[in-house]
Amino acid sequence: MKIAMIGQKGVPATYGGIERHVEEIAVRLGRSGHDVSAFCRLHYTPEDARLPGVHLLRRPSIHTKHLDTASHVLWSTVEAMLRPFDIVHFHALGPSALATLPRLTGSRTVVTVHGLDWQRQKWGRFASWVLKQCEGPAAHFPNRTIVVSKTLRQYFKEHHHCDAVFIPNGTHLPQPRPARKLASLGLTPGKYVLFVGRLVPEKGVHFLCEAFSRIDSDMTLALVGGLSFTQDYLDQLKRFEGPRVRFLDYMYGEMLEELWSNAYVVVQPSILEGLSIALLEALSYGRCVLMSDIPENREVAEECAAMFQSQNVDDLERQLRMLLEHPEVVRRYESQARGHIAEHFSWDKVAASTEAVYRELLATRR
Repeated sequence: MKIAMIGQKGVPATYGGIERHVEEIAVRLGRSGHDVSAFCRLHYTPEDARLPGVHLLRRPSIHTKHLDTASHVLWSTVEAMLRPFDIVHFHALGPSALATLPRLTGSRTVVTVHGLDWQRQKWGRFASWVLKQCEGPAAHFPNRTIVVSKTLRQYFKEHHHCDAVFIPNGTHLPQPRPARKLASLGLTPGKYVLFVGRLVPEKGVHFLCEAFSRIDSDMTLALVGGLSFTQDYLDQLKRFEGPRVRFLDYMYGEMLEELWSNAYVVVQPSILEGLSIALLEALSYGRCVLMSDIPENREVAEECAAMFQSQNVDDLERQLRMLLEHPEVVRRYESQARGHIAEHFSWDKVAASTEAVYRELLATRR
């Protein structure tokens, strides 16, 4: 099969859950003998980037908050229509608005919904309205719609009468890495609370900073992530910066692996998720996770993580304080995490399920 991926910022992934998802399935599809192309934005994917078995098609975009995705997806879709792709796979709500176009030139199209993007607080009223209108196209324009959580599948069934295919995100079972570089970040193994993700309002980092500031502890709060057109929000968070709260920007490779491997506890305070790859990765490293009780998080971790009431700073403080004071509870959650991930989440299964959707669509075309 000749397959095109559209909607992601680019690959290889440096930040972003959609980018990680596309990278993982694209590599596996290429390894299975398919001809896979991923459209990438110039500002995200460097000219010398390579991804085994995947053609990286670097194309321009208008790099502003509101036009970056739209301009790149339009260019990519038009180009895809001029190429002999069997499958054109769009990722996220906004790009789905164009999912009917490649069908006009004989391609089968797929949309993966990674979350209800219109709920993200970084968007203004008009942009949120536009993204919400893309739910209908995501449900009805492609030949098949995929969602990454059971919560999203139920949402699309109730609101759009769409029988979407549920294929979750996945992760690896990595080998935990000893602490060799943490000291350069001012961190001590087992003596920091970790957050990994974009610094945007829907990740709930402001709740975490407020709760942590109330706790008298020798722990450090390490915030690993960067901006996504959210400078005002970062300015709000920076008032918590100090010796006990460290802003570390995005981290990759061995350094990020060390951060995951040596955290005392990982906090996932999101207000909104599709299906969090950061949560999957934290559990895959055998970490104790304290997460907000939104359905998408509960669906991933089940009983293998501690929870607090979403957006409730008092409850977050209470649960975090309990974990800091009771290491035996932390150890209990750690003992459950990796086995749970190994049983339920695997990128190999994700890629195989996605390939099965493609094959079904092409079989009906013949």
